[in-house]
Amino acid sequence: MPNTRPNLLLLIPDQHRWDFGPWDPQSPLRMPNLASLAERGVQFDQAIVNSPLCAPMRASLASARSYGSCGVVDNGNDYPIDLPTFYQQLRSAGYQVCGTGKFDLHKVSGGWGLDGQNGLADWGFTQGIDNEGKWDGFRNFRDTGAAQGPYYRFLVENDLAEAHCQDFERRGRDYSDGRDYGSTFPTTLPDFAYGDNWIGRNTIDILRDLPQGQPWFMQVNFTGPHEPQDITASMWHSCQGVGYPGPLASTQHDAEFHNRARQNYGAMLENIDARIGEIIAAVERRGELDNTVIVYTSDHGDMLGDHDEWQKSRPWQSSVAVPLIAAGPGVAQGRSSSALIQMFDLAATFIDYADADPVPEMDSQSIRPVLEDPARAHREILFSGLRYHGGYTSVAASREPKHYVWDLAFDGRFKLIHQHGLGLSPQLFDLESDPAESNDLAAADPDRTSAMLELIHAETARNGISV
Repeated sequence: MPNTRPNLLLLIPDQHRWDFGPWDPQSPLRMPNLASLAERGVQFDQAIVNSPLCAPMRASLASARSYGSCGVVDNGNDYPIDLPTFYQQLRSAGYQVCGTGKFDLHKVSGGWGLDGQNGLADWGFTQGIDNEGKWDGFRNFRDTGAAQGPYYRFLVENDLAEAHCQDFERRGRDYSDGRDYGSTFPTTLPDFAYGDNWIGRNTIDILRDLPQGQPWFMQVNFTGPHEPQDITASMWHSCQGVGYPGPLASTQHDAEFHNRARQNYGAMLENIDARIGEIIAAVERRGELDNTVIVYTSDHGDMLGDHDEWQKSRPWQSSVAVPLIAAGPGVAQGRSSSALIQMFDLAATFIDYADADPVPEMDSQSIRPVLEDPARAHREILFSGLRYHGGYTSVAASREPKHYVWDLAFDGRFKLIHQHGLGLSPQLFDLESDPAESNDLAAADPDRTSAMLELIHAETARNGISV
């Protein structure tokens, strides 16, 4: 029988903040493929992640559960192997379930396998390649002296692994004031060996060989624009002379430093956009573009110096808000939506399109109705949070762990941030009049502050989260 259910293509870079893209009039980014996707689909401007850290957010998506019940507190936890996933539900519904890139579902134990197959079948995939993240691959190669995953195996086979490691060692990792973001010199890797280019080729190879007539799901997990700021020579030349708006509420570094960091960040995104164009072209060659739902989002953002913060893990919009664009059969075209979306709502959305059974104890809610009618509402309140208590994590080990124990509630305009354990009172911001989140209204609006704090308490209690 011909395939009547849509194919599903999910594109997830690592660390793409919401305001870097062709949708922002102040952004000089050249991302024609994302712009084209938005023109034939729906673009959301109120999407945030359940937790702005790689492993918990990806676990929340996989399990279709909120941060507090997904089994992964921070980057020091592997995904619980006995916790059901939406990938398994798609597979049971007859989909080919495929994936490439950095899944981050066994971040602590590693164990990708040189072919990138370890764990994939258990999570629900029928085929794919799970590879190391940027720093995970480097650390494992240096610790063992040998490739532990498929990307470093590829580098070893091309006699590039040692040079790549030496490049990372020159860059260093200093989260205290973002000085590592100043290492903007180009990598010695040739374009063909750059991580996201390799991931793009793997994706196209799998798509090419999929059987016709059977629906498929493909998740592409790019490693950029995650730091370090390594870009190839051709990418470096393409971003020279490009000017970016500076960071918000920053007292660190000079304007040239910040612009160079943002140039490299932008170059990684533009490179991802080029790979997306190639992947979409591969879908079109299969004759399936008209029957494929394509979604672009990210697992979290990047502070990029805003509020003197770097990387992710923080409650500010630069860290928790992400782009979200979707296009495909039945999706409204050229529309925008202000519906409140949690990134993990994509799990229920794909289950909806696949006509698959829900994940047990699913918190995720399908956004398909909003995709078909962007004027519809979705959620009334969004939550995000983090419980970093130490162990392997990508936040600065030198910082006080309590600094990363927080919750937030956001109603589309007002946002309450409650940072625990530092003697800080809850902070309330009106993002409509204060997008920089610099004017705390909590004392001036105690009723709203109290009401939103009660919402946070109810959500954390429902999920059994403790401070």
